Formats: sequence, C-alpha cells, structure tokens
Amino acid sequence: MESNVQKKRESTEDTELSNGVTAEKIKFPLYVFPDTMEKVDMLYKFDNCSSRTEFIEKAVRFYCGYLLNKESTATEFIAPQLASITEGVVKGSEQKLSRALFKVAVEVGALTHMVAAINEIDDDTLQKLRIMCVDEVKRINGIINFEKAVRYQRSDE
Repeated sequence: MESNVQKKRESTEDTELSNGVTAEKIKFPLYVFPDTMEKVDMLYKFDNCSSRTEFIEKAVRFYCGYLLNKESTATEFIAPQLASITEGVVKGSEQKLSRALFKVAVEVGALTHMVAAINEIDDDTLQKLRIMCVDEVKRINGIINFEKAVRYQRSDE
C-alpha cells in the first residue's frame, strides 16, 4: 500500500493556485506530431510560459473555453480575452493620440509666437479674442475651419 501512495506522489506534481489552494497535476502520456512540438517549443517562451507544460495547459484551457462558449461558462472564457484586447487597443490609441497632441501643441506654439511677433495687440483685445475663441470652440466642438475664420476676419475690417 505504501508503494502505491509513493507512486501516486511521483506521478503528480503539487501546484499552488492563485488563491493559496494546492491542486495536484496529473501526469499522462501525450503524443503529438513533431511539427506541433516544434511550434510549442518556439512559442512557449514567447507567451511568457516557464515550461511547455504550462503552455499546453493554457492552450487546453483556451480551447475548452472556446468549445463551451455557448454555455454559461462563456463569460469566464470571453471576459478576460475581451479585457486584454480592449486594453491593448486603448493603450495603442492613447500613445498615438498623445504623440499627435504633442505635435499639434508644438505647431500651435510656433504659430502663436509668430503671430505675437508680427502684431501689436493690446491686452483688452487679446482678452476679447480669447473669450470669443473659447465660445467658438465650444460651439463648433473643436472642429476649426480656416476658411470660415478668414471670412469672419475680413468681414470685421
């Protein structure tokens, strides 16, 4: 009887889950084609897995979730996937928008300094212009049309 317990211990591996509970892994033979194993060997480190076993475990869980997507367990499978995809899209968009806003701010700064250098505008006119621009940007939702601004300025002269 003691040898059976010892064999069972040798054939299983204890793994601590995220909630502190210990689960036993079952050891069994797995037969795969050589090209499949080459793919596993190539990709398991890319997926931040510490071993081929971890990679295959994740792959099996993913495929089980895929098969169960018509049942109530679909949320357990789909929610983390959607969260991960959405997070990636948001981060990418965030970076692109930040770079674009930086470039626009540099151009606006250069234009502002050029206009200030060639025009002598008193403080009162500058204050009225700023108020008018704030109101206009609110009204047009930030979509500025250069042609309309030129027509407006020519009509006031």
